[in-house]
Amino acid sequence: MSTGASRPHEVVERALELSRTDGCVVIAEESSSANLRWAGSALTTNGVTRGRVLTVVATVDGTEGTASGVVTRSAVTADDLEPLVRAAEAAAREAGPAEDAQPLVAGLPAAAAFTEPPAETSPEVFASFAPALGESFARARAEGRELYGFAQHQVVSTYLGSSAGLRLRHDQPTGTLELNAKAPAVEGSAPRSAWAGRVTRDFRDVDPLALDAELAGRLAWARRRVDLPAGRYETLLPPTAVADLFIYQMWSAAARDAAEGRTVFSRPGGGTRVGEKLAGLPLTLRSDPHAPGLETAPFVIAHSSGEAASVFDNGLPLPATDWIREGVLERLVATRHAARVTGLPVAPAIDNLVLDGGGTRSLAEMAADTGHDGPGLLLTCLWYIREVDPATLLMTGLTRDGVYLVEGGEVVAEVNNFRFNESPVDVLARATEAGATERTLPREWGDWFTRAAMPPLRVPDFNMSSVSKGV
Repeated sequence: MSTGASRPHEVVERALELSRTDGCVVIAEESSSANLRWAGSALTTNGVTRGRVLTVVATVDGTEGTASGVVTRSAVTADDLEPLVRAAEAAAREAGPAEDAQPLVAGLPAAAAFTEPPAETSPEVFASFAPALGESFARARAEGRELYGFAQHQVVSTYLGSSAGLRLRHDQPTGTLELNAKAPAVEGSAPRSAWAGRVTRDFRDVDPLALDAELAGRLAWARRRVDLPAGRYETLLPPTAVADLFIYQMWSAAARDAAEGRTVFSRPGGGTRVGEKLAGLPLTLRSDPHAPGLETAPFVIAHSSGEAASVFDNGLPLPATDWIREGVLERLVATRHAARVTGLPVAPAIDNLVLDGGGTRSLAEMAADTGHDGPGLLLTCLWYIREVDPATLLMTGLTRDGVYLVEGGEVVAEVNNFRFNESPVDVLARATEAGATERTLPREWGDWFTRAAMPPLRVPDFNMSSVSKGV
């Protein structure tokens, strides 16, 4: 069974037929991707790839409880299919009772498109983007800068079937663009660099010429260089940086961990902080599988079990969920098992995230009100983010590709990079303004989580804990 020899729904059905255990879930993911890469304002490579990944979850009901075994493999052939199913079954029989065991999800109608061929991408997705990219190369060369970057479009068709009768299908297109502009040193300063990223479903809404113009403006700001010491500064966080902070916060918001006193969402003395006001601004953090431009699977797809996911929940419908509403913590991520042991509502993780505070101002408009009572900072992005303390969700990381000094509402220079120490929960509490929410590409977490919409945030005392020598 090579990638093209059997249709994905047939693979799912055959694996279910081979199953000999009490329960079985099969997830087949068919993917295709197209990409462009460029350096020095010239295309260097392009390509198209295809692949298939198959996951089999076997469950065995024993006298002490239900056990599960999970095996995932890529490039499965026809000869490999039965051994794969048997391997999952053997893993289930060798495992002890699964703590998260629940009845497999059932009773949902079969998806109408379950038997249809998988969706695919091709180089045609770049039909309008590539010529505009070529124009941006010519303009950049003429103006003395070089462009580097990568554009990728992927479509993943997921087929999920189970012995409980589920037959579900979801097609997920994902496009990302990262663009770096570089310029030589000016008057003895270091070479200058600026970055921008975009997320898209089809590249029809991405304008490389506009992005190049944005980066050219940032490189112009960097013609003057000022060194600043570590300290707390009025700081404007762009949407990409906000996304990196709050995606990690969501990854740290498991209900079971909070109920057991292990996270920032644990209430001192026991229980969780659900119902507590976390933000001074009326900020709402939500996920919705049907959010325009951020559409994602409307049902659980779980390849393994953990504190925030359960293979027994595969196929569970995903409703729109407010995690924080008007500044108040409303939900923590809870599988059916976690909900039972914590008493909190079932709230599975969803593969998109939106933060909205009702603001309408752009980052540029917010900058015009910055730096009137002391130096202000305008960031480009964050990277190398690591957790320091789970009890407070204190995180550290670095700024990258441009930190700009704002004085009297004007960007007047580039400054040195910093290491920061902040908790996104504390940022929620201290933010004094949220601008207009827009789709954004997280710089740090973009390889794992792309569907985010965030506003720029003003934090009056963002902690730049030390000066960084990095770029």
